[in-house]
Amino acid sequence: MKYWKYYLASIAVILADQVVKLVVHYNMEMGLPGEIHLIGDWLKLHYTLNPGMAFGVELGSDYGKLILTLFRLVAMFGIGYYLYYLAKHKAPKGLIWCIALILGGAIGNLIDSTFYGVWFDNAPYGSQTPWFHGQVIDMFYVDIWEGIVPSWVPILGGQPMSLWPIFNVADSAIFVGVLLILLNQKRFFGTDSEPENHSNRTIETQKQQEL
Repeated sequence: MKYWKYYLASIAVILADQVVKLVVHYNMEMGLPGEIHLIGDWLKLHYTLNPGMAFGVELGSDYGKLILTLFRLVAMFGIGYYLYYLAKHKAPKGLIWCIALILGGAIGNLIDSTFYGVWFDNAPYGSQTPWFHGQVIDMFYVDIWEGIVPSWVPILGGQPMSLWPIFNVADSAIFVGVLLILLNQKRFFGTDSEPENHSNRTIETQKQQEL
């Protein structure tokens, strides 16, 4: 139980992520027709499919999706081992909990990529196989701004755009985990060598003054 409590946190993220995705898939219509406004136009539920990485970024190759899914699979094992390593070496508990969140989020989206092409038949048209080509289900839409970019803006002018992406529970867990690590870098990765050196110098100074 010493280490498993962190893996249980990851499992909790995975379960929450998959439950929400299943509820959305079976109870919401995809796109604008099924959109549900939670807080005005600012926070909405919007069922959409993401074929690639965060923000809809895709790899251009015909095997891009397969490569991405396999990369996620390798990353899952890497993060899982790193979580064990941190717990075993008594790293700061806050850091371990953050890695647990990231692991849960990574596995949550990996399940979509690996199985949803078969379970929900949502693999992109022309995929070599539905396995490992499933699209990730996203639903939380924080709409800070949505509209048509002014025509005078280079490259993007005249195109419809949303200022904030649509995401899911797994994405949220990853984002929170990474954000907390960035905000607590000194506490998570700092050493006590400087305070110890400062203390040693203070003692030496006091001895010299006594002499």
